[in-house]
Amino acid sequence: MNQTNELGAFLRARRDLTKPEEVGLAVHGRRRVPGLRREEVAQLAGISSEYYLRLEQGRDQHPSAQVLDALARVLGLETEAAAYLQRLAAVPARRRTARRRPERVADGIRQFVMSRTDIPAMVLGRYQDVLVSNALAVALSPAHAPGENALRAAFLDPAVRALYEEDWDHIVTGLVAGVRALAGPESRDQHLAELVGELSVRSEEFRRLWARHEVAPRTSGSTLVMHPQVGPMELSYEKLAVTGTDGQALVFFHAAPHSEAAQSLALLAHIAHADAAFDPSAPVHSSQHS
Repeated sequence: MNQTNELGAFLRARRDLTKPEEVGLAVHGRRRVPGLRREEVAQLAGISSEYYLRLEQGRDQHPSAQVLDALARVLGLETEAAAYLQRLAAVPARRRTARRRPERVADGIRQFVMSRTDIPAMVLGRYQDVLVSNALAVALSPAHAPGENALRAAFLDPAVRALYEEDWDHIVTGLVAGVRALAGPESRDQHLAELVGELSVRSEEFRRLWARHEVAPRTSGSTLVMHPQVGPMELSYEKLAVTGTDGQALVFFHAAPHSEAAQSLALLAHIAHADAAFDPSAPVHSSQHS
């Protein structure tokens, strides 16, 4: 992607994903574009077609707040996506070139995660790096091991995909959209640009999803895990922002009380802690800071 025109790339992607009928336009015959035409966006937003063309082509990258609000309305952007659009149009910040400092987990949060033996729990960093996780989280998915990057594992590790095969599209769409929302425009963040570049080369699926420019962090939901040891489990998950950090999130999974999933999760906990007791050198017992 041309990093000097992220605003135009975002507008094009979201325009392609907006159906005419979603904005009250009648469709007659075949259309040459998958979503809205440029002139349709311009008309609905109350701006000239020429001005909108300049925005997409990068000849004007700093539209007014009123124009941005109108475009967000036409393109059906939710709150996070609209805020992302505002950031794209802001005065460009310097690209982050300084060496990235290791993300550290506060002792209290680390202690909470490691003390929970009944639910899978972990802390994810700004770029979906697993900073700390308990034994049950690692037993649930290899992507949850400390030092792993959950985004990279999702697209490059077949074992992770096998766990979530039933909900795969939902899972990876949310992962990609969440990273966009947390990290922001990649041309202003060197580490994100490198991660996106790596995954774009190695995964066509990631490349396609990243090009959609969806911005929608998920803080809770449910997923079906097809676990090879204990069978299918319908689990809920929660993502809680860790205050005082630059994008860390406490993530944990849980099952409905007295459900089959709860019984399966308890069995997995027993297996995980038996394995951990057998191998005290396992990474999940490490107390070092990431």
